[in-house]
Amino acid sequence: MPWKSSLPALIAAAVILEAGCAGGSNLPKPGSPAFFWSSANAAYKTGDFVKTDEELQRILVNDNEFTARARVWDIAIVGGLAQGYSDLSDAYESGAKNNRQNPLPYRKRVSELRSLSGNMSIQLAEDVHKYLEQDKDATAVLAFPFPAGNAAEPAGLQRVVKGLFVQDSEQAQLQTAMLQRGVVQAVARVTGNGEDAAKTLQLFQSGEVKIPREVFLLGAAKMLESGSDVFGAKKQDLPNKLKIVLQEATSAVKAMPETKDSKALGEKIQKTLKKANLTGSL
Repeated sequence: MPWKSSLPALIAAAVILEAGCAGGSNLPKPGSPAFFWSSANAAYKTGDFVKTDEELQRILVNDNEFTARARVWDIAIVGGLAQGYSDLSDAYESGAKNNRQNPLPYRKRVSELRSLSGNMSIQLAEDVHKYLEQDKDATAVLAFPFPAGNAAEPAGLQRVVKGLFVQDSEQAQLQTAMLQRGVVQAVARVTGNGEDAAKTLQLFQSGEVKIPREVFLLGAAKMLESGSDVFGAKKQDLPNKLKIVLQEATSAVKAMPETKDSKALGEKIQKTLKKANLTGSL
């Protein structure tokens, strides 16, 4: 299970205490959307994106003044978490092959991480489905700062790949770094910058970030297509879930004007469907 720190909660408590000492009568009521929004921001600032997602999901339970912004934010977060878990699971799979004397611990981690990645991919599909249904604005507002983390491969990943011994504490740190890396990459994708984290960082330094709807959707669709890989025959072999994720990716592609990139993505999705014998099921 992902490592979680109590630090975000402490920061949130400190923020609340500070506001209370200042005599703030507008303090968010515990359990309210504003309270969860504040908690999501506190967790996000520490780089705890699992906690950030949990708080955003509490906002998305019903419609409120934070729903639209929370959904856009959560699409970036869960897309990044799905990618981070997936990339780390692939590293452990390589480690299992390279550590022939004791591959079992690596295989166990592969199973755990792929389950987490799959959960995030399904959640991403749900987020995108609701975004297509409910959010019709011409722009997507990214109401959050550039995420903590680094797009570069974290130190220690190659030790896992090579099947070398890695202490539990180091594994936890590596997982956190990989999830942060995934979110950095996801934010770059939904802003139309591919995986160019440096260019994306510059975008966030100019104030509030607004992305054209079609650019945001293309990035989300690419994350869905990429995230669907965990359900393929070589991994979890769950064709029904593969279909669900690719269905939402297809819907996102169809909801935007056709471009060279969207056409190529649509063709890639159809190729995956054909390979999985799901052609015509969407």
